[in-house]
Amino acid sequence: MALKFCPKCHSIMTLTKVNGRSIWKCPKCGYEEEVNPTSRLVERTVTKRDDKPIVLTKTGDEALPKVKARCPKCGYEEAYFWVQQTRAADEPPTRFYKCVRCGYVWREYE
Repeated sequence: MALKFCPKCHSIMTLTKVNGRSIWKCPKCGYEEEVNPTSRLVERTVTKRDDKPIVLTKTGDEALPKVKARCPKCGYEEAYFWVQQTRAADEPPTRFYKCVRCGYVWREYE
């Protein structure tokens, strides 16, 4: 799995497409960087966390892990997720979800 960290705020960047170009984009500060065309990306990987399957997939504009999570807006049962440290370093990170169907983003504090 390819991971890239933002050089400005050190958050994990997400892979997106803008005007047909693949770019790494930081969801926290908005920093963008064009993808190196010689880089290889994992298309699909299945792993488990807390006995629940997590599927890393590349669909459309995003390459984020997918989990079973109910969207509070449309009720769909699948969402992308990422984790960010939004509070002090001695606090647990915040888990963000984005609905696969409607794109609604919500957060969960651990």
